[in-house]
Amino acid sequence: MPKIAILVDVQNIYYTTRDGFSKQFNYRAFWQQISQQGEIVIANAYAIDKGDTQQEKFQSALKHIGFNVKLKPYIQRSDGSAKGDWDVGITIDALMAAEQIDTLVLLSGDGDFDLLLLTMKQKYQCHTVVYGVAQLTATSLVNAADQFVRIDSNLLM
Repeated sequence: MPKIAILVDVQNIYYTTRDGFSKQFNYRAFWQQISQQGEIVIANAYAIDKGDTQQEKFQSALKHIGFNVKLKPYIQRSDGSAKGDWDVGITIDALMAAEQIDTLVLLSGDGDFDLLLLTMKQKYQCHTVVYGVAQLTATSLVNAADQFVRIDSNLLM
């Protein structure tokens, strides 16, 4: 049975499903789909903590499904811009898990992860799967993955 790591770029999935479909991603349906493909040994959801009650409920729901929720504080800069990015954390966790897993499932449309996927495949022989909203997922990420799964109505609420 393949060992699977799931890494979720929560902000990216939230905004791409909202912008692409005006709907929310169905993490429970996703979990059920992936759990039929092997043993989920790592499941991390990377989110930004704004101290918002709705977000806390959502994070609690993710934990109930089986995700380990990793939070980073939301930073509002003095110029009005904001920072809240998990790219380095997701990359480090993927590389740390590489020798324990057969498959990496990444939920993100962010092209910054293309090099990570190529490294996971070439150096660690991991099968790489990306779930993303087709029209909002970077072509470089799709091309770097062994498999690209379009988020569609089956994975939306």
